[in-house]
Amino acid sequence: MKIVIGADHAGFELKEIIKRELERNAHTVLDVGAHDYDRVDDYPDFAAAVGRAVVDGRGERGILICGSGVGASIAANKIKGVRACLCHDIYSATQGVEHDDMNILCLGGLIIGRELANKLVTGFLQAQFIGSGRFRRRLDKVLALEA
Repeated sequence: MKIVIGADHAGFELKEIIKRELERNAHTVLDVGAHDYDRVDDYPDFAAAVGRAVVDGRGERGILICGSGVGASIAANKIKGVRACLCHDIYSATQGVEHDDMNILCLGGLIIGRELANKLVTGFLQAQFIGSGRFRRRLDKVLALEA
């Protein structure tokens, strides 16, 4: 799977860890930055880069990391077509895709460690949108909110 990944300074270290793990598991990774640690960079820049890359089809899903994951989630969801969710538990990371067609996983680089992050990413990437019945109906209503 082709994954877009991005992070600000507070998520930079975790991004690098996740990126290596994704590549080790034969995923193609599009890293939209930060490419170097810069303590004064801003999470909306990376949220925009990840969100636009996913919406434009340059990646199937995205992973976005800032300090708490909250700001990144808020910023990414401003882009039409993005369904970014902050998840720090495996159920939400999986169910968010299955029920809600989540396409960007947001993580708090200062909140969770590498082991949990890798489990969340695995659940997120292995999950598939159910796409029928109430899940399709609800997604259609969400998409109508963007129109």
